[in-house]
Amino acid sequence: MRVEILLVPDCPNGPVLKERLALALAGRSDVEVAEHVVEDQAEAERRGMHGSPTLLVDGRDPFAAPGTAASVSCRLYRGADGRIGGAPSVEQLRQVLGTTATAGADRPSGRTGGDPRLVDYRYAP
Repeated sequence: MRVEILLVPDCPNGPVLKERLALALAGRSDVEVAEHVVEDQAEAERRGMHGSPTLLVDGRDPFAAPGTAASVSCRLYRGADGRIGGAPSVEQLRQVLGTTATAGADRPSGRTGGDPRLVDYRYAP
């Protein structure tokens, strides 16, 4: 499996996503992780970035609603508790990566496909 993190320069939520992704992937050796800093709209369109940070799993954004436009803006996600944050939870990441959750982990709170719990808000940085 190939996972790509797409970020705008100096994205404050990039480190949060990287930390949560490391937790979600703990103990797995079958995942290749790459990071790309996206500088402009044309590159966002080419790479499939739907705001920063975007996570691509084998070239697909599992958190994007169908028809979501490419964007170099900030991206926010809604958690299970209704709060909005700058990255998917560890449990959301485990869910989309097919990783077994550990005891005490948060319940799934994001969207894959048509789940309305993910909010894909954007605002200019």
